[in-house]
Amino acid sequence: MASSTVICDTEPWKDLRAHVEDIKKTHLRDLMTDTKRCQSMTVEFDGLLLDYSRQCATLETMDKLFKLAEAANLKQKIGRMYNGEHINSTENRSVLHIALRAPRDSVIQSDGKNVVPDVWKVLDKIREFSETVRNGSWVGATGKALTDVISVGIGGSFLGPLFVHTALQTGLTLKPADPEASKFAKGRQLRFLANVDPVDVARNITGLNPETTLVVVVSKTFTTAETMLNARTLREWISSALGPSAVAKHMVAVSTNLKLVEEFGIDPNNAFAFWDWVGGRYSVCSAVGVLPLSLQYGFSVVEKFLKGASSIDQHFYSAPFEKNIPGTDQCTQGTSSEMMNSCMFHYALVLLGLLSVWNVSFLGYPARAILPYSQALEKFAPHIQQVSMESNGKGVSIDGVPLPFEAGEIDFGEPGTNGQHSFYQLVHQGRVIPCDFIGVVKSQQPVYLKGEVVNNHDELMSNFFAQPDALAYGKTPEQLRNENVPQHLVPHKTFSGNRPSLSLLLPSLNAYNIGQLLAIYEHRIGVQGFVWGINSFDQWGVELGKSLASQVRKQLNAARTKGKPVEGFNHSTTSLLKRYLEASSDVPSDPCTLLPQI
Repeated sequence: MASSTVICDTEPWKDLRAHVEDIKKTHLRDLMTDTKRCQSMTVEFDGLLLDYSRQCATLETMDKLFKLAEAANLKQKIGRMYNGEHINSTENRSVLHIALRAPRDSVIQSDGKNVVPDVWKVLDKIREFSETVRNGSWVGATGKALTDVISVGIGGSFLGPLFVHTALQTGLTLKPADPEASKFAKGRQLRFLANVDPVDVARNITGLNPETTLVVVVSKTFTTAETMLNARTLREWISSALGPSAVAKHMVAVSTNLKLVEEFGIDPNNAFAFWDWVGGRYSVCSAVGVLPLSLQYGFSVVEKFLKGASSIDQHFYSAPFEKNIPGTDQCTQGTSSEMMNSCMFHYALVLLGLLSVWNVSFLGYPARAILPYSQALEKFAPHIQQVSMESNGKGVSIDGVPLPFEAGEIDFGEPGTNGQHSFYQLVHQGRVIPCDFIGVVKSQQPVYLKGEVVNNHDELMSNFFAQPDALAYGKTPEQLRNENVPQHLVPHKTFSGNRPSLSLLLPSLNAYNIGQLLAIYEHRIGVQGFVWGINSFDQWGVELGKSLASQVRKQLNAARTKGKPVEGFNHSTTSLLKRYLEASSDVPSDPCTLLPQI
């Protein structure tokens, strides 16, 4: 059983509270002159380079954070997760997204059963099915190949797969002479329908032919309101063009509710399972993401993505982190350079989560900006926003005790350099917002122009390297006066600096590295929750709004079909509903089917 003690009552927490005063007396300008400190806060492994030397922390801070991790029983909690214990106590479930990308010969238990064979049974089914669709063996109702896929799902069933798709879609034609790359996504389309707004439906089906379209409906229970309404809309789109019998050829499901899948008109043999030990926001490595991505890119590409994530999973769990602090005898004595890098990388994976706790709960910085200097990662921040804020947006401990401290992070971000012309003003001279800078060594689509000082990617990366230093060092009034800046402008052009960030440099943006990036952030978020002592794997906060929406839905139906007055709501909601109904009185009470007209 988890202890009912709240982490802020422990001595290491109190020690860190007192340590904040020491840190306030420092500035990153000075901390960055400590070469030993900077070297110990830079780690390279498997082509990844992580530099967290621009965090407002000293080596003493690191030591104190690891003592906090010990007080939070972090190693034991990680072990319980990997051992399949029901650490999601409010829903009595294991938390095993790591099993979704585990090697075939792995053993990961849940309720006394090794779940890895079940995972690979589904993966093998996806491999076989996606290959039959891609090679034209599986065709639509009129005999045409299915070259276009619409994946219907919301939340984790949408954001994760969309992030991976967006990251992959511009990088796979880089070497057309490569016999594998030449067949990846040529002549295929993958779209994602999430919002119940009919505009999203219209945008998704625009330009598509039902004869060549395959719809993947993603809903574990097959009851998610928005997803099922969108699925019924696309079923009507297919049926009206090809007849009701075409549904079985043009729609498949990712679900465990085979009864409802069959009632919907989908062959249960074309349903791909996932499990209750997979949270939606952690499900991209399940059939939720693997099926649509394999249909677009081929299973071999997606398997590399899974291997990248698995490589991080293994390092995260590989060693007792409290004995692997860089620079200590335990981490360096008698080890090869490769082993030492592995040791330090494992330490860094844990420390990323601890530093987020430090920034949020001790330094009072509640937000985090995720800033990938790669347009291909434009959907990464929205995905991590959900993973982080749905996981750790909690106000009570796992035992139900109200937290007397701030937990959870407000995550947002945009690709560089777009963000620089949007919100960096606030980041540099307004609120302090810790930043994650993510860069890529090799561009997916290099451009070279004769006569330019640098190529396009170098121009992008110039900003990647410059921005962290600008945040750390700032610019003093003295520097500005030395540059003869008019005195009345000095306050406006002063940058205080001392704004924390970290830099993560990827060798390239291929499927393997994308998997690594995903897993790094998943484990970082898990560490935060384990230390805060919350349940990072439930999401009760999304339920109340859905419940109230059900009441509104009934009211709208009664008002539209029976002319019943609006009642049972407060004055504000009643007034808004009345205005909405009055202004949309032209909506028929018993409408004929109408699909988007774009």
